[in-house]
Amino acid sequence: MHFFSDNATPVCPDVMAAMAAADRADHGYDGDIWSARLNGVFSDLFETPVEALWIASGTAANSIALACLCPPYGGVLCHEEAHIVVDECGAPGFYTHGASLMALPGAGAKLSPDIVTERLKAIRPDVHQVPARAISITQATEYGLAYTPDEVAALGAVAREYGLGFHMDGARFANAVAHLGCHPGDVTWRAGVDVLSFGCVKNGGMIGEALLFFGDRAQARAAEAARWRKRGGHLFSKGRYLAAQLLAMVEGDLWLRNAEAANAAAQALAAGAAGRLMYPVEANELFIRLTAQEAAALRAQGFDFYDWGEGAARLVTNWSHDAASVKPLADALGTLSA
Repeated sequence: MHFFSDNATPVCPDVMAAMAAADRADHGYDGDIWSARLNGVFSDLFETPVEALWIASGTAANSIALACLCPPYGGVLCHEEAHIVVDECGAPGFYTHGASLMALPGAGAKLSPDIVTERLKAIRPDVHQVPARAISITQATEYGLAYTPDEVAALGAVAREYGLGFHMDGARFANAVAHLGCHPGDVTWRAGVDVLSFGCVKNGGMIGEALLFFGDRAQARAAEAARWRKRGGHLFSKGRYLAAQLLAMVEGDLWLRNAEAANAAAQALAAGAAGRLMYPVEANELFIRLTAQEAAALRAQGFDFYDWGEGAARLVTNWSHDAASVKPLADALGTLSA
């Protein structure tokens, strides 16, 4: 009973079958028939023209996206606990050739328009300070909270007012959309997002993510991203296997069904966790209060999870879970609470 991370899940059978179907000779890199379909499939999903590239990893997707939005002398406004700040080993600075991450506070790892605007107003327009050039948010956040369409749109309005690019790290984008019950366009391009890192691996993929560009500058930015992808060593010679996974996810809405299953399992655990929840459960992550003795008792029963600082733990469900499969842990949490 592993609840460490959705990065470690099995590959979804539909995704595995799609890769097997792509296991035949075709053009290399991104010149194959599968890669050629990505723009159209994602454009249909988001109901707007989309330029889509497969990317090797979430770190590469985020970093290349920011390199397309922010020059080396610029800054990216983001939350102080964002993945790009604490979990990517300086990769955004590496790809942007030195751009600064302007880390800001916010409850539940969410940025607010007020905090962003306050920081922007404090930046002098002279050459001695780093000018902001982009905003980056995580959907769902590092504490599993979903930005609503209105919340994204409010930040998008700030980005437009100050002439900033707007990036969304969507490693768990599917889980957020499943929770919100909205159209994927409502929390992206309609709300002002320029670039989305569309998660695949956490949602049942084997390897690879999608980088999606929206708006008038989509083609130019995607062309630049393709150069960064090659220069960074992420242009796979057999890219059709990445493209096939993404197509399997999007066509037939597998991406959403998998996220709904993970979210439902998280809700089942939340019911068992009772008053231990540190944040509302809006995706597939739970952060709970747990003493060292209680954590040891759960591990003795075969449950694996990460400690999350002193007196807390993180539990992550995934596409292969359902309410029945997580019931043993939900029951064990309920017993602890009792």
